[in-house]
Amino acid sequence: MKTSTFSTILCACGLFTSAQVLALDAATQDEAIGQARQLIQRYGGNLKKELKQAIKSGGVAQAVETCHLKAPDIASDLSDQSGWTVRRTSLKVRNLEDAPDRWETRVLEQFEQRRKAGEPLDHMDYSETVTRNGKTLFRYMKAIPTGKICLKCHGESVDSQVEKQLDSLYPFDQARGFHVGDIRGAFSVSKEVK
Repeated sequence: MKTSTFSTILCACGLFTSAQVLALDAATQDEAIGQARQLIQRYGGNLKKELKQAIKSGGVAQAVETCHLKAPDIASDLSDQSGWTVRRTSLKVRNLEDAPDRWETRVLEQFEQRRKAGEPLDHMDYSETVTRNGKTLFRYMKAIPTGKICLKCHGESVDSQVEKQLDSLYPFDQARGFHVGDIRGAFSVSKEVK
């Protein structure tokens, strides 16, 4: 009880900077998780389609450029259409604009611990309702497993043409050196809730 009162006082005074965790009723939370999963499925599906077409027409180097141009547009379009914020992030980002915030970093680190404990990546996710900057947000993340195809531009060694394209488009790229079964990053979606 004292801790709760103390936290409330710190929040009221603006001295407690981390997000406050809240709970949604089960039905609202299930609905939010369902919406989040649908958005992620659409994002991943749309991006995968674009990348497959790019590889078919111009190889992996073309896919790198397509990802650079199309991924932000796909996320932005889905965000505009749905009222959610839709993005990807990672502990090793390719684009600095995709750097994780504190909450996302914590979840990504938890994903890594869960992976090391043997949990399968295909359904690894996490959701939480938090108050941040006076707004109540439902946040959801789903791990992105590294598959064999991902290694073409995220592996330890990539083709010289692909490397040249990556260096040109992403001068601060950290998203290399992955192996099949690693967590490449995560989809991260959030929405303000009443």
